[in-house]
Amino acid sequence: MTVRSVSELVEQGFEGIEKEIRACTDCQLHETVINRVIGKGSKDPDVVFVGEAPGKNEDETGIPFCGRAGKNLDGMIEYMGLSGDDYAVINTIKCRPPKNRNPLKSEINACKPFLQAQIELLEPKVVILLGNTAEKAFCNGEKLEWGVPRPVDGKYTLLKIYHPAALIYQRSRIEEQNTLIDNNRHLWE
Repeated sequence: MTVRSVSELVEQGFEGIEKEIRACTDCQLHETVINRVIGKGSKDPDVVFVGEAPGKNEDETGIPFCGRAGKNLDGMIEYMGLSGDDYAVINTIKCRPPKNRNPLKSEINACKPFLQAQIELLEPKVVILLGNTAEKAFCNGEKLEWGVPRPVDGKYTLLKIYHPAALIYQRSRIEEQNTLIDNNRHLWE
């Protein structure tokens, strides 16, 4: 297993991190991955969305949130009033787990330096955790309340909202999600 420090990754910049992610063999997911899913969006965003893990469409294309959940995320981004320069999208892990199962703790830990380095380089005002898995990966077991912002070391504000895939199956939560967004617009406007 390769041990990478966040500071070493940050020193390499975006291209270096991408190269390291593409070469990573730190967990078993590299054995079945088609494409590592590194991120999309601005390199200077106000908002970074952190998803769980790539799904089938993302694994095939290498682009995060390009399937049905991506359409919901696009709708949320539009509702938030963000333009393409205002946001970036990354995942807690960069390779698809088999059969879209939840990422294992070992997989999350293997990718965590990449996640932290990406956020450090992107320097957003707000990091929006999309669902419980992103929260678990990012917060080391600490629970956040839905839609309640939490400042982090004067660097950015963390906010947990529903994962766009959850809104596919629980359409009733869309209105609740919009309320969470409306209550927090001041964070990115």
